[in-house]
Amino acid sequence: MEKVWLKHYDKAMKPEIDVANLPTILEIFETSVTEYANQTAFINMGHEISFEDLDVLSMQFAAYLQSQGLQKGDAVAIMMPNLLQYPIALFGVLRAGMTVVNVNPLYTPRELQHQLTDANVKTIVIVDNFAHTLAKVIQDTPVQEVLLTSIADMLPAPKRWIVNFAVKYIKKMVPDYDLPKAKRFTQAMAIGENQTYSRPKVLPSDIAFLQYTGGTTGVSKGAMLSHQNMVANLEQVSGTLESSVSIGKDMVVTALPLYHIFALTSNCLTFLKYGCPNLLITNPRDMKGFVSELNKYPFAIITGVNTLFNGLINTPGFAELDFSNFRFGLGGGMAVQRPVAEKWQAITGTVLLEGYGLTECSPVVTVNPTNISEYKGSIGLPVPSTDIRLVDDEGEDVAEGEAGEMFVKGPQVMVGYLNRPEATDEIMSDGWLATGDIAKMDEDGFFYIVDRKKDMILVSGFNVFPNEIEEVAAMHDGVMEAAAIGIPHEVSGEVVKLFVVKKSDDVTEQQVIEHCKSLLTGYKVPKTIEFRDELPKTNVGKILRRELRD
Repeated sequence: MEKVWLKHYDKAMKPEIDVANLPTILEIFETSVTEYANQTAFINMGHEISFEDLDVLSMQFAAYLQSQGLQKGDAVAIMMPNLLQYPIALFGVLRAGMTVVNVNPLYTPRELQHQLTDANVKTIVIVDNFAHTLAKVIQDTPVQEVLLTSIADMLPAPKRWIVNFAVKYIKKMVPDYDLPKAKRFTQAMAIGENQTYSRPKVLPSDIAFLQYTGGTTGVSKGAMLSHQNMVANLEQVSGTLESSVSIGKDMVVTALPLYHIFALTSNCLTFLKYGCPNLLITNPRDMKGFVSELNKYPFAIITGVNTLFNGLINTPGFAELDFSNFRFGLGGGMAVQRPVAEKWQAITGTVLLEGYGLTECSPVVTVNPTNISEYKGSIGLPVPSTDIRLVDDEGEDVAEGEAGEMFVKGPQVMVGYLNRPEATDEIMSDGWLATGDIAKMDEDGFFYIVDRKKDMILVSGFNVFPNEIEEVAAMHDGVMEAAAIGIPHEVSGEVVKLFVVKKSDDVTEQQVIEHCKSLLTGYKVPKTIEFRDELPKTNVGKILRRELRD
């Protein structure tokens, strides 16, 4: 690293973390459930479980998994929104020494089949609202056991019965499915209660999570995140946020899905370590219900993406909430927009902090300190033990004040992509990870995202890769060529626009959109289609998406 970067990095840097002596997630978990046993760990739909409850229930699930012949390192998938079952299953898998594969419940059958097969998933815990998706592809996956759960399964009776009945029979939110060999999650827990849990020897180098991210080739890749990666990032986040958090007391609001790396690290694991109560929001799209839930609790921290914060500040009743315990909001996943940040500060009296990360970095790379007085459009300072380079197209460090592609090195950088050494080598070299994002740094060491080098589209904090959209569009009989780009959107940051060259004149915009809906998760589906006679290309035939954006 050139001296110019070291000079500025020293300004920003906090004490190095002791990577060699980091515990595993298991050890952090065991410490917290012992130290904060009688305190609330998670809240959902008005029901609380304590750290002691979490200890007992997750141990039961770990014992069940071990009793079924699963071995240390086996992959277990969790496919559900934010429910109490999630942390129970999550820590059960980790306590059994196995690898958690987080799955987006909104995946299409095609997407789900790829992920389960690529990760060699042996067991899946899935909320029954989405079981019909699994039923369509399970025969073409390595999954050996399905554990079904209903939304309210962890709530006490009679609320459990009422909610589950309403979801299935009144709201009709559980489509029919055929999974004759499936067990209930509650049944597995009952079996585990009578089994003996054997604590495995878990090493820092063991893979804790397979977090799937899009690929420039259209193939979703599993980022292998070890216990060391994740715990290092917890320590790095602690070095930035801990002075502003009241340990064992401050309530964090988790509205982003826990299957997303941002909420997984910043909410679930970080505040488990702190012994803080975690309020799980199952359906944050119901903004009115979300605000109503916030009104019941003395919340202190909210994490989210720009769209979430924008939705809250524009929902009646939010401005009237009690913010006397509120410490800060933390935005990531997509750029926080200045008008949103300014209105947020006017309403809550606190700065909306912004950070930056990516799945391959567990995810946090930079974050703003909690003592800044106003939003400045920066993604903040590097977290401890993190080096950052900004380089030009030739791989040379850019001059001070100029923009370049951001490269990151630190203990939070992933082990690599599962079964894809070539893809790993494309973005990793000598410990440096190429982020694909163009950034610059000011004289105080604060970083700013300027643009994305990649063609990735960012929809409400979720990565959408054009090649996947184009590949799906090309499956339509009437599509000859397709190119996808992101266009600005006031709510989600960006949405997908698709340019299409038709094979026949009778192809309509709606036909292409409906075709994409059948094969893609909702946020990936193009919102607009533009038909063209031809697409701009290089002299070797590569489509020039940049020209389409211009």
